[in-house]
Amino acid sequence: MDDDGTILETGELDKESESTEFYNGIIIPGFVNSHCHIELSHLKGVFTQESGMAGFIKQIRVQRESAPKEERERAIEEQMDKMYKEGVSAMADISNSDESFVIKASSPLYTRTFLEVFGSEPHDMPKIMNQLKELKATADNIGIDSCPSPHACYTMSKDLLSESTAAGLDCGFISYHNQESWEEDQLIREGKGPLSEDYKSRGLSTPAINKSGPLQYFIDSIRLNKRYSKEIIPGNTLLVHNTFTDEQSINIALESLQNPYWAICPLSNIFIHRSLPPLELLRRKGAKITIGTDSLSSNTLLSMVAEMQSIQQYFPTVPLTEIVKWATLNGASFLGKERELGTIEAGKKPGIVLIENIDLQNLKLLPGSISRRLA
Repeated sequence: MDDDGTILETGELDKESESTEFYNGIIIPGFVNSHCHIELSHLKGVFTQESGMAGFIKQIRVQRESAPKEERERAIEEQMDKMYKEGVSAMADISNSDESFVIKASSPLYTRTFLEVFGSEPHDMPKIMNQLKELKATADNIGIDSCPSPHACYTMSKDLLSESTAAGLDCGFISYHNQESWEEDQLIREGKGPLSEDYKSRGLSTPAINKSGPLQYFIDSIRLNKRYSKEIIPGNTLLVHNTFTDEQSINIALESLQNPYWAICPLSNIFIHRSLPPLELLRRKGAKITIGTDSLSSNTLLSMVAEMQSIQQYFPTVPLTEIVKWATLNGASFLGKERELGTIEAGKKPGIVLIENIDLQNLKLLPGSISRRLA
């Protein structure tokens, strides 16, 4: 490698020298955390687990700004620094405000920030889209890459879902919370359940019923915009969580989206629902899988190795080499950074990460496996 971290050459060591460094473990390219809410880092240890999605949303409403702004910003900086030292080279991050922007601009960790919007009432759409444009201008002025992005079908009017998704697709990327909870599925397919009751109790509108489910509802909403009404929907689309997805939904995504990816955040899914996505089904369908950590409101730590350990624990037939690809190259490909990140190859600058305490004979992570950045 040269001084700025660009790889010049790889190969076997012909002759040991005094400057040769040896490490006990495996060396991989830097991680790509494909789903994070770094601006929620001040909420570590605050939320009740197993609340379900309706309960989680109630906690967010109460706790989101429970700490002073200075404390929130300090938590963001601490967690980004920790992730970088543990080997994260890039991150797809969700932002609802500009609190993380300056920190991201000065961090060695690359981020593409997804400017996420909510709004269940159709008449609020123009105002929310104007606020989104202002937030995008702020991100542009600070100098970070950003894209507009919708949150999820159950938190948005169909018009806002359509317009914000189109704005993201115009940018080339969207990140979308997909089929994260059984409550979401019941709301869209039947108009019932805890999410429906919560919204109605607050006098808010709920989405129209679509018996084909949330993914078809999402595709139908995108096609309300004339620019995306007929052809295969272009751009890189990240479907996040997918905890309660099924084969029909995966097929809809493969048929409708030009370049879909499926982000899994297993520790967050366990935290909220005690459930996990159908990983073997996603693998069998050839889905491009990535790994994220979600936030410290729905997780106890932001650790890519911990997420990989959980995958290995609950899906022991998945080879570690495949999990590493999900955690590196696939995430880089979603971000459009596969020429720079994701693999250890000459000409790239992925960062070099050591995972220590490995079962090298069986290529398995151990409970004590940890990662640290070497370069």
